[in-house]
Amino acid sequence: MSIARWPEGERPREKLLAHGPAALSDSELLAIFLRTGMKGFSAVDIARQLIQDFGSLSNLLSTSQKDFEARRGLGSAKYAQLMASKELVRRALIEEMEQREIMSDPLTVRNYLRLAIGGRDIEVFVVVFLNIQNHVLAVEELFKGSVAEARVYPREIVRRCLEHNAVGVIVAHNHPSGVSEPSHSDRVLTNLLKAALDLVEVRLLDHFIVTGQYAESFAERGWL
Repeated sequence: MSIARWPEGERPREKLLAHGPAALSDSELLAIFLRTGMKGFSAVDIARQLIQDFGSLSNLLSTSQKDFEARRGLGSAKYAQLMASKELVRRALIEEMEQREIMSDPLTVRNYLRLAIGGRDIEVFVVVFLNIQNHVLAVEELFKGSVAEARVYPREIVRRCLEHNAVGVIVAHNHPSGVSEPSHSDRVLTNLLKAALDLVEVRLLDHFIVTGQYAESFAERGWL
């Protein structure tokens, strides 16, 4: 049945306006984005199937255009809308980090990192540069590599810190495998990077291992 024929209180758009977005399920929110269904399937049916096919909303937001458009009824216009929505959220999170003392708001950092690199299919290494008030000066994706590894050069991070006049950094990289547990090489790299930054009096505040679902903190484990 078409959503237009549903009782008004059950239609996703009307439900959102009456009760706020938190009252909607993932499928209902995605249905508002999709706007229309197909013959025999409502927008909510299609949204529910998409989330099931991709495994999660996070995976859907990180999918390639080819995989997205392989689904019946979805084309380049819908993919462009989806990527635009994702980019708006990413930019809003950067604005939040720029305006707040970042160490007092770790959830925003986690959400940003998960959205920015959690679903990437190759390993990438990101540096968040901070001033003395722990406000964000810049966020840069400095290194990228294969599915398994991105080659990281501490001296390049030190150079960028000096150029930004940063006094602190948060670093992060993703694990395309979906496993957020830090490896032995992750710990070795963190120690090397901390030693290099100490020489120029820049604090390494945290290192996050990021997946689509989680961001594991070295600082919270007491490793920094």
